[in-house]
Amino acid sequence: MKILVPVKRVVDYNVKIRVKPDGSGIETDNVKMSMNPFDEIAVEEAVRQKEAGVATEVVAVSCGVEKSQDTLRTAMAIGADRSILVKTEASLQPLAVAKMLKKIVEKEQPDVVILGKQATDDDANQTGQMLAALLDWPQATSVSKLVIENGKAIVTREIDEGQETLALQLPAVVTVDLRLNEPRYVTLPNMMKARKKTIESTTPDELGVSVESRLKILKVAEPAARSEVRMVSDIATLVSLLKNEAKVI
Repeated sequence: MKILVPVKRVVDYNVKIRVKPDGSGIETDNVKMSMNPFDEIAVEEAVRQKEAGVATEVVAVSCGVEKSQDTLRTAMAIGADRSILVKTEASLQPLAVAKMLKKIVEKEQPDVVILGKQATDDDANQTGQMLAALLDWPQATSVSKLVIENGKAIVTREIDEGQETLALQLPAVVTVDLRLNEPRYVTLPNMMKARKKTIESTTPDELGVSVESRLKILKVAEPAARSEVRMVSDIATLVSLLKNEAKVI
C-alpha cells in the first residue's frame, strides 16, 4: 500500500509574524521556514503505518518554491521514501494546490492521501476537502486516530457532540489534527541520509494546471492592540459600560 503525504513550507511556528511595511503580506525574507506542523504529524503517521507493516511506501509531495526541497528533505528524514516537488514561484491558493495534487495522485495511484487539516500561514483548511472532491474519494477531516485495515480507514474525529468514528473505503483522503501523534525528533544522521533520497521535480505547466490567482489580497495589517482592562465593582456598572462605551448591547 502506498501513502501520499502533501507537505507545505511555512514560517516556523516559533517566529513572530511581521507584516510588510507596505501591507502587501507578511515578511518572509531572512525568516526561518519549516514544515507546516499539521503536515509533520501527517508524515509521522504515514511512517508509523509503514513501520507497522501496513504501508509499503510513503511519498511526500510539496508545491512551491525551490527551497521547498528543504521541507521534503525533512519529510524523508522522518521516514518518507521519496518525494516530489511541483516547482513554482506563484502565490498558491488551495484550489490550485488541490488540482496539482490530483494530477500527482493520478500518476502515483496511492491508496491513502494523508495531509494536515490546515496550514499555519493561511489557516484555510480547504486543500484536503477540495482534493477529495476533485478525486471523488471518501474523506475524513480533523482526524485524531487512524487505523488502516481490510481495505478501510477507520478514523476518529472530534465533533461538537464528542467523538465520531467513521469507516472509509480506500482509496481515501484523510486530514489530521494535532492529537493524532507526536512527531519524532529529526536526527542529523537521518537528515544526511535524506540527502541521498530522490526528489522528483515537475511544474504546474507540465501537470496542465493553471496557478493563476483567483483572489487578490487588498491589505494585511497587524491586529488592533487590546485596550486596557478595567475592573468594575458591580453588574450595573458593567452593563452601563457595555451599553454606553463599548456599545455592544
